[in-house]
Amino acid sequence: MDLLQQIIHADFSLFRLVNSRWTNDFFDHVFIFARQAMVWAPLYLFLLLFVVLNFQWKGWWWAVFFLACVALTDGISSHILKDAVGRLRPCMNPLLADQVRFLANYCPNSGSFTSSHAANHFGMATFIACTLGREHRYWRWAYAWAFLISYAQVYVGVHFPLDVLGGALLGMGAGSLLARIFNRKIGPLFFTNLASE
Repeated sequence: MDLLQQIIHADFSLFRLVNSRWTNDFFDHVFIFARQAMVWAPLYLFLLLFVVLNFQWKGWWWAVFFLACVALTDGISSHILKDAVGRLRPCMNPLLADQVRFLANYCPNSGSFTSSHAANHFGMATFIACTLGREHRYWRWAYAWAFLISYAQVYVGVHFPLDVLGGALLGMGAGSLLARIFNRKIGPLFFTNLASE
């Protein structure tokens, strides 16, 4: 068995653990709920408004870069990598047809690698942490949130763990790049009142 086959075998094995073994009724509801846009979109909208209202022109630039991060990660993941790699999702893979616990309301026809949810949320988390999180630890929760949503993709049966890992790396790379540009051209944002708590 060559290295690529070993990686794919390990990926399938971990998928079965997350999707079929490490499960319960409570997690079934939590992870189906967590991956819905109606859950996380209001949080990001609140953050955008909060930053704009507190930092005026710098806040507007931050919002532009934040949205550019989402556009970049989603564009690369959804419109380049998924088509280029062409990996079948677990819920569409004939090798796993009788093994997948499929909990999502639909199985997308797009490719599985990379997970756009993981790319987008880890991109946003990295951008947030690198532009807002230098003065205090609160923004580290953005990574926990990104992990929760990414894990949910595997749990409900629409992605493999390797898809999520690839998406997370893509997101962190894009988030770091845009944060570096923002910090250099505009300057990081500091919440001094939170930092002093």
